[in-house]
Amino acid sequence: MLAPRRIFLAALGAVFLAAPLAAQDADWLDGSGATLQGLDKVNARISEIDAPRDKPVRFGTLEIIVRACKKRPPEDPPEAAVFLEIRDLRTPDAPAVVFSGWMFASTPALSALEHPIYDVWVLDCKNVSKSAAPKP
Repeated sequence: MLAPRRIFLAALGAVFLAAPLAAQDADWLDGSGATLQGLDKVNARISEIDAPRDKPVRFGTLEIIVRACKKRPPEDPPEAAVFLEIRDLRTPDAPAVVFSGWMFASTPALSALEHPIYDVWVLDCKNVSKSAAPKP
C-alpha cells in the first residue's frame, strides 16, 4: 500500500518542484556539494554529513552520492534541492539502491528516504556559485 503513495508523492514533487527547478535553472545557484543530516534510529544519534558532489560518503551502512545541488539566490525564498543516490551496503556483493531522486530542504517529507534504520535529509548546499551567465 505504501508503494502507490510513494509514487504519487514523487510525481507530485516532480510536477510542483522539479519542473520550476528545470524551467528557471538560470535563477538557481550550483553547489559543489551538500550538507545533509542523518539520524540513526537505533542509537537516536543525529550526524551532520558533508557530501561533496560525485564522491561517495558513508553514513552507517549507507553510501550517499550527491549528483547535483541547487540553491535559490539569497534574495529569493530559501530552498535547496539535492539529487541523491543512496545505497545500503549491508550486503557488499549486492548493494541495494534505497533512494535515487531529488530531496528538498524546505519539504523533507515530500521525497524522503524510507529505511528502517536511517533517515537522511537535506540542510543546504555548499560553496554555491552561478550556474549560468547573468541575465541581460
